[in-house]
Amino acid sequence: MSELKNSPIEDFDWEAYENGETQGEKSREELTKTYDESLNTVKDKDVIEGTIIALNKREAVVNIGYKSDGIIPMNEFRYNPDIKVGDVVEVFIENQEDKKGQLILSHRKARASRSWERVNAALANDEVIKGFIKCRTKGGMIVDVFGIEAFLPGSQIDVKPIRDYDLYVGKTMEFKVVKINEEFKNVVVSHKALIEAELEQQKKEIISKLEKGQVLEGTVKNITSYGVFIDLGGVDGLIHITDLSWGRVSHPSEVVELDQKLNVVILDFDDEKKRIALGLKQLYPHPWEALDANLKVGDHVKGKVVVMADYGAFLEIAPGVEGLIHVSEMSWSQHLRSAQEFMKVGDEVEAVVLTLDREDRKMSLGIKQLKNDPWENIETKYPIGSRHTAKVRNFTNFGVFVEIEEGVDGLIHISDLSWTKKIKHPGEFTEIGADIEVEVLSIDKDNRRLSLGHKQLEENPWDVFETVFTVGSVHEGTIVELFDKGAVVALPYGVEGFATPKHLTKEDGSQAKVEEKLPFKVIEFNKDSKRIILSHSRTFEDEARAEKAAERKAKRTRAPKAAAEEAPALNTPIEKTTLGDLEALAALKEKLSNN
Repeated sequence: MSELKNSPIEDFDWEAYENGETQGEKSREELTKTYDESLNTVKDKDVIEGTIIALNKREAVVNIGYKSDGIIPMNEFRYNPDIKVGDVVEVFIENQEDKKGQLILSHRKARASRSWERVNAALANDEVIKGFIKCRTKGGMIVDVFGIEAFLPGSQIDVKPIRDYDLYVGKTMEFKVVKINEEFKNVVVSHKALIEAELEQQKKEIISKLEKGQVLEGTVKNITSYGVFIDLGGVDGLIHITDLSWGRVSHPSEVVELDQKLNVVILDFDDEKKRIALGLKQLYPHPWEALDANLKVGDHVKGKVVVMADYGAFLEIAPGVEGLIHVSEMSWSQHLRSAQEFMKVGDEVEAVVLTLDREDRKMSLGIKQLKNDPWENIETKYPIGSRHTAKVRNFTNFGVFVEIEEGVDGLIHISDLSWTKKIKHPGEFTEIGADIEVEVLSIDKDNRRLSLGHKQLEENPWDVFETVFTVGSVHEGTIVELFDKGAVVALPYGVEGFATPKHLTKEDGSQAKVEEKLPFKVIEFNKDSKRIILSHSRTFEDEARAEKAAERKAKRTRAPKAAAEEAPALNTPIEKTTLGDLEALAALKEKLSNN
């Protein structure tokens, strides 16, 4: 920029000037020439330097040594928020004089015209440059560098993961150019690269001083489901979820939060000290050491269920102090059940201490002990002969297991379900979960089992059946089941009888079939074994025999009378026959004599 010539005109007529006389034409031309020579010679599209002489929120006034000053919008200086009056900046001459006589300048175009030269130089020289973060884009940010839109990957913003990219929009930061693609005019910059060198040095210093058991201050850098990554000042370490707290932790976010500063202890590291295991709970005494020294077996404790399993539940009575409530200690009942039937995670539960081992830090608890054992006074509460309502719990081939109340179980033998029906399986009579009326038959206190009956609730109908189904009596029955060995026959009053195949033969010689209704004769009745033997064939066979017997009896009754009435008639022929025979015999005898 040329300097302004301030030397006075030697032949200037000052007296004439004071008298108001105008200069001659020659003097005017000289003055104009002198003024023009004092200004820079500029051309449109040139890039030159200018000095900022004034600033406001909207624009900057720049002096380039021209006859007028230029105006540049302030948004062209967004990349440099520290710009001030007196700063020298590059400007692009867009127009020396527009319609209003205004000098039009552009700082952005001046930067852009030399931007690629500067970017390449910055890459070659590993130079630190400034850039203005304009906006977010997929995977990173767009940065204004020398008027070029460069890409800043999200991974290159900082050494720690970025959670909110919007915090960086509108900021001016320092960068390094890490990659240029001339063909596609792409520029990639990194802010992380600026601090990595410094962090690497810090990292080496920290690693060289690491020792097991050392306590360091760190910052929570990242939280995962399996643990927390801690920034120790350029070196990352991991606190596994099991080393966060003496108590159970479902997720590390329950214990720490991002950017939180905390003290950690070094538990272990590999030979190269690249993997550092940290601990947080180790900074605090184990909860078992702080457990009440007076706590003993039989005491009642309260806690929260933290873990559930089929075999039991873990109850946390203090942070890091847990006891197991086995499913067998949840109820006096002997039925196999899942612990989930009694409680769930998060429940507040009271329990009784059953065992306590401070050395192994183990404790077993029970909740059924909070209630009285129902078998202590079983004879009084459920005496023999008493009747109750029970719930069906399980089936076996020989009976039904029921529960009168929690912890009081009993068995109804299959033979004690019904007086009349022959039941092959209990499922034919009732179903699991159903209520059933029972009577206590016997008590086995040692094995904690009651013998129960259902049919005993009614009078034994076989006492009546004995008078109804007498041997020889005939009753109408329906064949309900047919086997090789015989048939089951349904009789009146809900009782059943049995008939062998030979007793199922009908009068026409055919065999009886299922669901056929026929008369049956009772040929055997056994009250003790509850057995009725039937015969259909005997109903008509016995009748035929009776008729024959009646005929024979009738003949025997009629025989004497008939003989008396027929005697004279019989005698005459007999006598005649006898005399004739005698005459014949005499004749025969005489003939034999003559010979």
